[in-house]
Amino acid sequence: MEAPLPPRESAEFVAVRSQDVFVEKAGVDRVAEMLLEKVPGREFGLGGWKSLHELNPQAADEDAVNWVFVVDTLNFSFWSEQEDRKCAVKYKGKMYSGYWALCAAIHRALDEGIPLTRASYYATVTLDQLQHILRSDTDVPMPLIEERHQILNETGKILLEKFGGSFLNCVRKSDKSAQKLLSLVVESFPSYRDVAVYQGKRISFYKRAQILVADTWCVLEGKGDGCFSDISSITMFADYRLPQVLAYLGAVRYSDELLKKLLKGEMFSSGDKQEVEIRGCSVWCVELIRDRLLKLVEEKGVKICIEINSILLDYYLWDYARDHREDMKGIPFHRIRCIYY
Repeated sequence: MEAPLPPRESAEFVAVRSQDVFVEKAGVDRVAEMLLEKVPGREFGLGGWKSLHELNPQAADEDAVNWVFVVDTLNFSFWSEQEDRKCAVKYKGKMYSGYWALCAAIHRALDEGIPLTRASYYATVTLDQLQHILRSDTDVPMPLIEERHQILNETGKILLEKFGGSFLNCVRKSDKSAQKLLSLVVESFPSYRDVAVYQGKRISFYKRAQILVADTWCVLEGKGDGCFSDISSITMFADYRLPQVLAYLGAVRYSDELLKKLLKGEMFSSGDKQEVEIRGCSVWCVELIRDRLLKLVEEKGVKICIEINSILLDYYLWDYARDHREDMKGIPFHRIRCIYY
């Protein structure tokens, strides 16, 4: 079977052919100009991943890398059916929802003596055990619990068989190449194979695989085993929140037909033409924002402490979406239940 196009090439392929989602150049330029003011701040430094998020591991060791691997293996489908009824986890006196509810639940389990970040444990964890570990502190359970259980068992067994039970061993086989690590993850772990067919062409987004590479880079602070020479080849992570914030900022636009579907809350399936266009155009949009931002940095002589890449843009925009949730209420996100994001 023909190998799918890599994520960046996939995004461009979709964007130039898209019929219901459009990248708006004026919006791209506006977002780049908005981000230019933020570039000198810690939001665009590698350390922001830790300093801005208390639930991310603060260490840079093997345990932290294995924590990242478990989290990104389960990093999918956190949106709520109703805005006022969410799955939430209380940890150290604070309630967390969405993706952070998963992180909080894992920290809670570790504090309770459950070795959830060890492959030897989660390769055989039972559904009942996982339901207890990921229990919500509201009446709304975490979605897709059966799928999370199956993936965790499968992934743990593969990690034990191929990499001695530690994701750090997988990282070390990448020879400090983000693309080689991405390929290793996709080839080794089936649940990370986020691919689709669009206009007869096999394409890929690899949302969870790419964010795993990025989070590994961040947790290791870009040093040692995490010093990836080609880290800027990783694109943004095509989920349901980033398209929403890009639409809110005017960088992407939907056709009237698609907007009606989104406003009605229609469910999409993985690989649907319009779902692929939303994801592909969003990835390509962020690539264009990055390119424009880099030009502005050069033109304005702005000092930066790290090369601006799509990972850092994704992290910033994802946090922006969280912080502007109320402002964005009128902008719908596409609804889908799948294991890829």
